[in-house]
Amino acid sequence: MQPALAEPPRLPEDKQPATNATEASRVNTPVDDNQAEGPQVHDSDKHEGLRSILTTMAILILAPLIAFALTAFIFQSYQVDGSSMETTLQNQDRLIVLKLPRTWAKITRHPYIPHRGDVIILNKSDLYQYDGANEKKQLVKRVMGLPGDRVVVKDGKVTIYNTANPNGFDPDTTMPYGKVIVTTPGSIDITIGPNQVYVMGDNRTNSLDSRIFGPISDSDIVGKLVFRIFPFNKAKKF
Repeated sequence: MQPALAEPPRLPEDKQPATNATEASRVNTPVDDNQAEGPQVHDSDKHEGLRSILTTMAILILAPLIAFALTAFIFQSYQVDGSSMETTLQNQDRLIVLKLPRTWAKITRHPYIPHRGDVIILNKSDLYQYDGANEKKQLVKRVMGLPGDRVVVKDGKVTIYNTANPNGFDPDTTMPYGKVIVTTPGSIDITIGPNQVYVMGDNRTNSLDSRIFGPISDSDIVGKLVFRIFPFNKAKKF
């Protein structure tokens, strides 16, 4: 007779082992109350949203301030109105004028004296009068005479006398721009004072310039022409 196989003692129902992995997981994994309520919004997400809003507001505020600073102190676009600089510049030409050297001169409290031959923008508030009030005008002209120069206009030409050129020289024949100059009307003999320059338009027969209103102070200078950007087919660096 074969001995009977003894059965292992049965455990109570609440002590029975899980019958499969799914059941074990169900029994052993605690329920997360937060998961049961759905997705949560964390504080970090709120901070990111606030940071994005503040960044956008800062850009909207700073952008016009930066644009104003650039046009007031660094460079500015101008449009030519008139024919006084023909044929170098034409009516309606669009220009970029560099203001930075003038700004730096103000900061350092030094005079800003451009080079001979530079084309500059200058302020003149006493040239045009309407109903007894002066209207501020900005002109585009070429620098001809520098501080200490003696400028003579006679017989249709310009002669500059200074310590480096005691016998005088004609800038219209010695500088690159001069090929557009035909003649220079007028009878002028003047010595330029400290911190002053003498300016003329390239269209000498139709230009309101220092031959009429005299030398200008360096404080009247706005900036120097550096680019013509329009018309596109005549874009040029000066």
